[in-house]
Amino acid sequence: QVQLVESGGGLVQAGGSLRLSCAASGSILNFNAMGWYRQAPGKERELVAAINRSGSTLYADSVKGRFTISGDVVKNTLYLQMNNLKPEDTAMYYCAAAVKIGDSRVDFWGQGTQVTVSS
Repeated sequence: QVQLVESGGGLVQAGGSLRLSCAASGSILNFNAMGWYRQAPGKERELVAAINRSGSTLYADSVKGRFTISGDVVKNTLYLQMNNLKPEDTAMYYCAAAVKIGDSRVDFWGQGTQVTVSS
């Protein structure tokens, strides 16, 4: 059973930085892609950043230039470096991983870590 455990969330002032970590129970190379999602109260969950096995990345327009996603295959950990945080970045952040099996895709989720940015 795949387990993803997030950490690194917290309370930070606007303009500050946080680094989120997502520790996987096995090799992150087993996943076709991994990503970070967030969900603010009353809003739908949205993709923040993603990275595939080749190292290609994509970002939501709202975080481009401020957030960086990366993975450490030795530590089996996914990171999200968040700089110049804004109050609108406040949300629960979730780590996700996807595995393709034939034409199907299986998604795994972590339990989430709260990020709160004060103005």
